[in-house]
Amino acid sequence: MTDNHTTFLSAFRFNRMELAGSLGDLGTLLPLAMGLIMVNGLDPVGLFVSVGLLYILGGLYYRVPIAVQPMKVISAYAIATAATPAQISASGWLLAGMLLFLGVSGLVDRVSRLIPVCVVRGVQLSTGVLLMSKGASFIAGTSAYQQAQGAPEPFLSVQFLGPVPVGALIGAVLGVAALLLLNSRRFPAGLVVVVAGFGCGLLLGGASGLGGVHAGFFLPEILPFGLPSGVDFTWALLALALPQIPMTLGNAVIANRDLSHEYFGGQSRRVTDRALCVSMGLANMLAALLGGMPLCHGAGGLAAHYRFGARTAGSNLLIGGGFLVLALGLGAGALLVLRLIPLAALGVLLVFAGVQLGLAIMDLRKRSDMFVTLAMCGIALGLNLAWAFGAGLGLALVLRKGTVRV
Repeated sequence: MTDNHTTFLSAFRFNRMELAGSLGDLGTLLPLAMGLIMVNGLDPVGLFVSVGLLYILGGLYYRVPIAVQPMKVISAYAIATAATPAQISASGWLLAGMLLFLGVSGLVDRVSRLIPVCVVRGVQLSTGVLLMSKGASFIAGTSAYQQAQGAPEPFLSVQFLGPVPVGALIGAVLGVAALLLLNSRRFPAGLVVVVAGFGCGLLLGGASGLGGVHAGFFLPEILPFGLPSGVDFTWALLALALPQIPMTLGNAVIANRDLSHEYFGGQSRRVTDRALCVSMGLANMLAALLGGMPLCHGAGGLAAHYRFGARTAGSNLLIGGGFLVLALGLGAGALLVLRLIPLAALGVLLVFAGVQLGLAIMDLRKRSDMFVTLAMCGIALGLNLAWAFGAGLGLALVLRKGTVRV
């Protein structure tokens, strides 16, 4: 056996910790995916097949854990405006073209060299705080998605246990369990939260929706919504793609590469800004072709996988294979199975992922750097991460000139 073959095999482990880590980012992925399927009419088979394939191919190429997430600016705005599937597909084609250009041309390397470390940390802290906030709202039952559905746990038949909202109780119990088991190898926290979440879903009436689940072999359609029109592309460019680009460059490229190298050192040599742009570009071409959602490699997702135990690319193959089995074996029924996990359980995963990502700022030593990072966090909470990224660049430039002291 050659050294290269041995090195390749060592990049993949399959055990409880890798399985637990592979589930760590479900809190981000599932709520947005469910919203895009239920509100916007995306094809569940194409969506979950494209997610599964990107997880697997990303793991095989990068050989370290790599996250697969919905593009949040696009997903949130598309759900809020009830954008059509053709408009969402158009945004995927546009993002694919932009990212491939940035990666293949090498322009992204020039851009990343101009980004100060404090701005990268600002992106990471802001994303972490946003994840924690979203997780807390899932547990409390106050997220926009839950309010739109008219119930804290819209897929369960039981909403209260006595005077206590069932989601708050699930979140509290699973949150304490995750904290106590955070470093356990025998009972990995992420695995416990997801398995217990499924159990809660079954006990509290979630199984009533499983009557529509039928096993078979379901292949995704090619261009299920046809080719987007010129009007679709114009709207998608202005409303979805352009607002997404700053967040993608800041969070899914630069911050993600930085975090991967911090976690895995030399093992992350393939995780470069150019490679991330190219893989996301190709992924969005595939997702648009299959009627799925725009995808990225978010730093928050990587922090979630790492926090709950993922240390090798084996975690990618486990979660990617799981999504492929569900999509190809159950078709649209895969969504009904995944809805068994209460949103409060997904909220617990988000809170711990957010804390892990926020800890990235611990290497900052200068007062001015911390000022930029904290200011970005505040702007992200008040506006969005794209505005925070731009403001952080401006603040860092002003402070480096020395004309202003903080």
